[in-house]
Amino acid sequence: MNAERANRAETAVREHGHDAREQQVLDRIDRARRRKARVKDELITMAHGSGGKATHTLIEAIFLEAFRNPLLEPLDDQAVFATSASRLAFTTDSYVVSPLFFPGGDIGDLAVNGTVNDLAMSGARPLYLSAGFILEEGFPVIDLTRITTSMARAAAAADVQIVTGDTKVVERGKADGCYINTSGVGELEHSCTLGAAQARPDDAVLVSGPIGDHGTTIMLARGELDLESDVVSDTAPLGGLVAALLAGASGVRCLRDATRGGVATILNEVARASDVALVIDEQAIPVRPEVRGATEILGIDPLYVACEGRMVVIVDGAQADAALAALRAHPLGREATIIGRVAADPPGLVLLRTEFGGTRIVDVLIGDPLPRIC
Repeated sequence: MNAERANRAETAVREHGHDAREQQVLDRIDRARRRKARVKDELITMAHGSGGKATHTLIEAIFLEAFRNPLLEPLDDQAVFATSASRLAFTTDSYVVSPLFFPGGDIGDLAVNGTVNDLAMSGARPLYLSAGFILEEGFPVIDLTRITTSMARAAAAADVQIVTGDTKVVERGKADGCYINTSGVGELEHSCTLGAAQARPDDAVLVSGPIGDHGTTIMLARGELDLESDVVSDTAPLGGLVAALLAGASGVRCLRDATRGGVATILNEVARASDVALVIDEQAIPVRPEVRGATEILGIDPLYVACEGRMVVIVDGAQADAALAALRAHPLGREATIIGRVAADPPGLVLLRTEFGGTRIVDVLIGDPLPRIC
């Protein structure tokens, strides 16, 4: 039945072109939204900020229900809209990482890179950012200077400008030093439509490099484990990598940066939004040995550990090699890998082919094993 539905959809696309594809996407979103989410908890828990199942339920049941509109409906990391002169992408994000400073980065460059990357995942060229600070009374000025200097360097590296902002100070003990909110605007300079609902059977699934570096770095930097490692955060701006990919390969369907909830959560979002199956090869997933070692000690699957400079790419299977070459030609994509493919059945599921020849379902993250990683 699902294969027949997919065939009918592809026939409609061939006969009616782009309009049919857009209608197919809208139909998928509509079917998903009919399954109304409901928050069963009476109080907000840390799991609601994990990026996993609890976060998705909270967003759909509370925020989407209150703010529903066509731009919000797709629940992508940015809204894309047209003006009389151009197509723009707009996004916002907040950063509460603990600790504020960690190997490879800090809350400042994380805030810039995270917002730049959310814009880039729509295919937009990031242009302008805002920066809002919530500071706790008693926060050292020298640390604030260090953070803003880091933000300035990150903005320059990403070729964006921080053009507006806001500052609030709360009483001692009412915050954890420094929280940052950044919003961003970017311009789409091409006509392709990217999104989680665009995947099709026979597409390829790629990641742009080793996964889990950032979450593992934060975990070790907290000093709660008696472990030493050379792993550093992968925080980086992905706008240049996306531009190289789009220039080097046609048929790119979806881009997602794998932050909270990790690669596993992104794959599930794509499977459900596109009503397809994603079949992933465990042996193909790039994980650094030190990351694998640390996560094994904690009993955490690296697929659920956050990245801040890696993206998942869904591309037409015929363009997989071209996409891989385009990624590997860029410094941030040298270790890019094809990790799986898109299938028609079973729709809405992510399947992992294990090293031992078996297959298991990879579900959305439940709970929050590593809170406040971004």
